Amino acid sequence: MSSSKHHPVPLDILQEVFGYSAFRGQQAAIVDHVTAGGDALVLMPTGGGKSLCYQIPAIARQRAGHGVTVVVSPLIALMHDQVGALEEAGVEAAFLNSTQTLEETQRIEREMLAGRLTLLYAAPERVNTPRFIAQMQSLYERGLLALFAIDEAHCVSQWGHDFRSEYLSLSLLHERFPDIPRIALTATADDITRADIIERLQLEEAQVFVASFDRPNIRYLIVEKDSPREQLLRFIQDEHEDEAGVVYCQSRKKVDETAEWLRAKGINALPYHAGMEQDQRKRHQDRFLREDGIVMVATIAFGMGIDKPDVRFVAHLDLPKNIEGYYQETGRAGRDGLPAQAWMAYGLADVVQQRRMIDESPSSDEFKQVQRGKLDALLALAEAIDCRRVRLLAYFGEDSQPCGNCDNCLNPPATWDATEAARMALSCIYRFHQVTGFSFGSGHLIDVLRGKETDKVAQYRHHELSTWGVGAALSEQQWRAVIRQLIALGYAVTEGEYNTLSLGGDAKAVLRGEVRMLLRQPAVPTRKSKSSRSSSSSSRRSEAEADLDAAAQARFDALKAWRAEVAREHGLPAYVIFQNVTLAELARAQPRSLDEMAGISGIGAKKLEAYGEALLRVLAED
Repeated sequence: MSSSKHHPVPLDILQEVFGYSAFRGQQAAIVDHVTAGGDALVLMPTGGGKSLCYQIPAIARQRAGHGVTVVVSPLIALMHDQVGALEEAGVEAAFLNSTQTLEETQRIEREMLAGRLTLLYAAPERVNTPRFIAQMQSLYERGLLALFAIDEAHCVSQWGHDFRSEYLSLSLLHERFPDIPRIALTATADDITRADIIERLQLEEAQVFVASFDRPNIRYLIVEKDSPREQLLRFIQDEHEDEAGVVYCQSRKKVDETAEWLRAKGINALPYHAGMEQDQRKRHQDRFLREDGIVMVATIAFGMGIDKPDVRFVAHLDLPKNIEGYYQETGRAGRDGLPAQAWMAYGLADVVQQRRMIDESPSSDEFKQVQRGKLDALLALAEAIDCRRVRLLAYFGEDSQPCGNCDNCLNPPATWDATEAARMALSCIYRFHQVTGFSFGSGHLIDVLRGKETDKVAQYRHHELSTWGVGAALSEQQWRAVIRQLIALGYAVTEGEYNTLSLGGDAKAVLRGEVRMLLRQPAVPTRKSKSSRSSSSSSRRSEAEADLDAAAQARFDALKAWRAEVAREHGLPAYVIFQNVTLAELARAQPRSLDEMAGISGIGAKKLEAYGEALLRVLAED
């Protein structure tokens, strides 16, 4: 290496330890700034390489004699896998969490206090304890405290999608150790959340780095709910047979029922939620990380910090609370940079439920107003007839052009002018109140508009209303879309246990014809033939394995089998040993010596030493 002990060069560390030849995007600027002792707030999408932004400064500062970097991380699974990956790369790293015995904890604490660790991962609950603070004080007084890295920093913000009260106490790191640099990192934060992070973590002097939020390899698809389980099954079978994916549901009950239903349909699905026994949750998570082709059906309790690179799809059977949550969850797909999909089924009940959850929460009016605004932005994304990605990036303050890789770009939806339909619906809601003094739900509203004779229509004499049957020309599905849009835009509001409808604050503007509503025509689902499914699967394979010929494909398969065996021996997910892109490059290049192998991306010095000879033997086999 060209760098001396006292002036380690980050690029040398990137190449020597991690096996990469160059930084991506803003990584180099961030690493240089933090290595030099500066504070930073880093906003970078999932899969953008956030971990290297603190791992390389940690290694550089340790080599320069500054000691231990403490990484505040909220999830045990993330700690375990990141520490495992660092150890594989030859970096002294450890974690402290509730899964360890007293003896293990004390051994790691001794290593830390001796300054022998480069990185120590700990949960915010532990970092806030008097014992841990005293240990930090000891390191600090001896000049062995190098850096604080606060991962998932959006958790500190009450406006964020994943607020955790334990994060609020992390401001004490700056108060107790004011000259120790800090780097806070998150994949999702709008302007109000960013401001909250800066204030609560006292990062006013920090340099803010905002990377592009674009994940061009992810295709966004949002469909109107119509037998959503069947829609999900078609999506998995048509597009992602035998591939890893995550399906998010809002309730634990729905998670269990959906996982069981998918298994009955031949999908290798597992449930995951906070109501399960901890051992069972861990087993399911380990299987998802270590086995191929498992679909995890989960609440949002699953996923933050999951580094599995080859998740090919993320599906939502329920609407998330806001765009930050949606972006964070969909960002778990395609971390390897290869094509992936974000699929969501969305309906009127989702809008009603999310609005009601906000309205009935015990939060302040200010907080509710912010949450309504965030929900409105997500509803606008779901109802959009233009490019999904342009809208998604605009939410985070980023300008972009139509992507050509979302459902609306690939298949521009047919639209219809729903302005008159909206006026009909609001007029009917008004007449319900005027004639009977009661409110009614969307189902009855649609029956009246379409002129459907039901017992309830007869009971309330609603066939005598002037709006009876005025919308008979529209389908029930079209009316659901109109009402969904009216609720999404606040022109109609739902109330009470039965989600009855009343006029919203700006309904008069619609009734006067001052608002134009352009809606998408409901799409007719088409079932792919078996032949097109298999061809799309093979095209994905060739993309993932990067145009390998038959001989190289055989080498790739042999390398994967070898990797699986090593991963089992080490108790780690296979991708921690080597990612598929590295194996594909090995299979294609077929290096004949360690010197030739040293140029392969993803093979650092320690991995070359540990696995090089074994890899050469696998590659030499016929």
